[in-house]
Parts: sequence; structure tokens; C-alpha cells
Amino acid sequence: MAEKREMKVTAQEMADARIPLNGRDYCAHLLIPLIKCRKETYYVPWKCKHEKHAWDKCEYDDFMSRVREKQRLQLQEKGHL
Repeated sequence: MAEKREMKVTAQEMADARIPLNGRDYCAHLLIPLIKCRKETYYVPWKCKHEKHAWDKCEYDDFMSRVREKQRLQLQEKGHL
């Protein structure tokens, strides 16, 4: 069964942080500190490694959960589950 995901930030918090629409997903709570860090350090690549890694991992995990859910639904349609 699919795990229950929930947003950790509100739409208003994302708007206030000026998160682009394509970044308003289940990992937005990690994108906000990454964008803030990047602005504070003038986009120096090595200054925000921790924030970038946390956001990348969240995006990957979210993608993999969607892939697993799609595979589960396909198996269910074929009658294997």
C-alpha cells in the first residue's frame, strides 16, 4: 500500500518564499532553506552542499515512490494483486 505523504509547508509559505511553481511539491520544505542559502552565499556551489543533498535525496525518494505506486497499479490492473 502507498505511504501517506503530506505537505510540510503551506501554499502561503511557498508563495512567501517565492518558490517557483515547479518546485512546489512534497520536497518544498527542503527547497526553501536551499534557496535561502544560495541567495546568502551568492550561489557559491560548495556553500550549500548539505541543503542541496537533502533536497536531491527527497526528490529522488519522491520519484521512486511514484514509480513504485505506478507499478503497483499496473499489476493490480492485470489482476496480479
